[in-house]
Order: sequence, then C-alpha cells, then structure tokens
Amino acid sequence: MKEFLLKIREPDTGDSLKKKLLESLGFIMIGVLFGVLQKWMDGRAFEDVPFLAQLDIANFFGELPVWILLGTLISVYARTPLRAAVNTFLFLIGMVSGYYVYCNFVLGFLPRSYMMIWIVMSCVSFFLAYLCWYAKGNGIIAIVLSAAIIGILFAQAVNLTQGFYIFSVLKLITWGCAVLILRRKPKEFAWMMVISVLIAIFLQIQPYAYLL
Repeated sequence: MKEFLLKIREPDTGDSLKKKLLESLGFIMIGVLFGVLQKWMDGRAFEDVPFLAQLDIANFFGELPVWILLGTLISVYARTPLRAAVNTFLFLIGMVSGYYVYCNFVLGFLPRSYMMIWIVMSCVSFFLAYLCWYAKGNGIIAIVLSAAIIGILFAQAVNLTQGFYIFSVLKLITWGCAVLILRRKPKEFAWMMVISVLIAIFLQIQPYAYLL
C-alpha cells in the first residue's frame, strides 16, 4: 500500500519539528479568526454596500463550499498527507472555537447541537484531508479525487438537472478557485472536468440533493 501511495504522490518530510509546531499553531489562530469573522458577519446584511448585500456574502460563509475550498487549499499544499490532515483539522477546530466562543461570550447564547455537528465535521475532515492531499498527485486516483472535489462544488454552484442556472455567484467563484488549485495537464484536466460534471449531476439527482 505504501508503494502504491508513493506512486500517486511522494511526501516531503524535510520540515523540522519546530516548524511543524509553528505551522500548526498558525492554522489554529487563522481558524479562530475566520470563526469570529464568520459569526460577526452573520448579523450583518451589508445594506450600506449594495454589491455585498446582493451577493449575500454573510450567509455564504455559513455554508459548506467556502470551507471545502479552504480545506482543499490547506490539504493539497501540505508537504505530507498527515500534515494535510492535521492542518485542516486544526484550522476547522479553530474556526469552530472562534465562532462559538463569540456566540457564547459576545452574543450570550450557545447552540450546542449545531456546535456538535461542526465538531464532528471537523473530526471527519482529518480523514478527508488525508485523501485530498493525493488529489495533487499523478495517475487516475489523483484525477478522480480532484474531480470529486470539483464535482461537489459544481453541484452546489450550478443547477444541471432542472434547467441550467447559477445558484450563487460566490459558489461559482468558489468552484472556479478549486479548478485553478487542482489544475492539471490538458488531457488530464479534460478528464477531470468530465468526471466532475458527472459527479455533480449524480449528486443533484439524489433524494438528498436539497441539502446541497
């Protein structure tokens, strides 16, 4: 199995322990800042900035696409799959901590059920980020992993099964950013995009498609 994974992408284990610890601390702090910012934005409609109000930017940061994109970004540019898993987990745990600490101490309420959902999602992200790291590798496995990420984001950005229209401009931008992050050689890129569209269609025809 180890040799199989090395053929997809080879880890770079050259960083010192000190650098790894500082990196981990940095991701926790960035996550906390993002969490506080997200909750601060929740209570603002940005009526004084019509462009932001029309984009519904406050609600956008409360949905999954932006966090999938950030998790992908953290994962694929890590040096090893384990660092991808650790960094993504710490970032999301930091985000959840910042969000609910703000809720508790600034706004005076703590929605424990929603908090537990995000904690569980953060724990699951550890394993997903480990896999996601290989999306920047070589071969069919990497192409499929890349297509899966892009397909999930595309399914949340564009309606493909009940007419063709955009759900959200910000979600479409998020999808575009993921395509740039996971870009490949032309032939591989073409296959990646075809598979991603098929995945998006498959997700939208499922009974739980309303959750996208």
